[in-house]
Amino acid sequence: MNKLLKEILTVLLPVALGAFILYWVYRDFDFERVGRVLLHGTSWGWMALSLFFGVMSHVLRGWRWKQTLAPLGVRPRAGNCVDAIFISYAASLLVPRLGEVSRCGVLARYDNVSFSKSLGTVVTERLLDGVCVLLITGVTFLLQMPVFLRFFAETGTKIPSLLHLLTSPWFYVAFFSVASVLVLLYYLLRMLSFFERVKGVVLNLWEGVVSLRRVDRAGLFAFYTVAIWLCYFLHFYLTFHCFGFTSSLRLLAGLVMFVGGTFAVIVPTPNGAGPWHFAVITMMMLYGVGDEDASTFALIVHGIQTLLVVVLGVYGFLHVSLANRARLR
Repeated sequence: MNKLLKEILTVLLPVALGAFILYWVYRDFDFERVGRVLLHGTSWGWMALSLFFGVMSHVLRGWRWKQTLAPLGVRPRAGNCVDAIFISYAASLLVPRLGEVSRCGVLARYDNVSFSKSLGTVVTERLLDGVCVLLITGVTFLLQMPVFLRFFAETGTKIPSLLHLLTSPWFYVAFFSVASVLVLLYYLLRMLSFFERVKGVVLNLWEGVVSLRRVDRAGLFAFYTVAIWLCYFLHFYLTFHCFGFTSSLRLLAGLVMFVGGTFAVIVPTPNGAGPWHFAVITMMMLYGVGDEDASTFALIVHGIQTLLVVVLGVYGFLHVSLANRARLR
């Protein structure tokens, strides 16, 4: 019973957190405005281009994963790797961070790849992603330091008094977000302690982690990495051109909001729902976009990008099942 309760809470708590933050951010919002903007104020050509780069970021990540697995002596099909990435992002909508497990399960089923070894490559990949995020954040912070300082000041994260801290509504949004990240880290550490008790699993996991040192064609690997993050950025930035009220925002503004949104999706809510909206809306207002316009942008863009994740996940599941049906007979 306790195990069942934990599994239910694993699903419900992230959803509840995201719903709470979304309610707080949109409690006075006119939702009919979203329909009007979608029908009469959206450039779908730019949106389609944005979605193309969203798809390519997943495809490139799948190709890079195949390259990372090669030093382990396994060569899964490139299509299976890409489908596994599609499935993983969709799975994370149901249970945050479930995607890392599901993508390894796909290759274990269809290409007989050791689950623990492939999980080690995913750990390496996440560490590399962390380095990329820090580099992008550092450069962006140096280029737009005044904007970040204003963001900290206006959201209650740089406050001169405890009283102001406790009376700032955004403080509670930030507090619950940080608390959720800490809870996630706690459970990840518990998982690691479990792996440490299983020697064979740990050795396989470690072999996957260090596989990056033996990767062939390091230049191609570096290209994939840069291209993945460029696609992530373009997937977000090009949506500025979809609406008249954001089309004047420039590249640096896009970088600032991209960094803010990247950190926001660390919070374990479905696709960063809630924290992402809060971060993007607040930062967009710092660049002169009105509250209603910024809220409309965040709601539409996040909704469409989440729908893309769902569609790709369904496609990946169906495609990998059909493409490997003959092999499993």
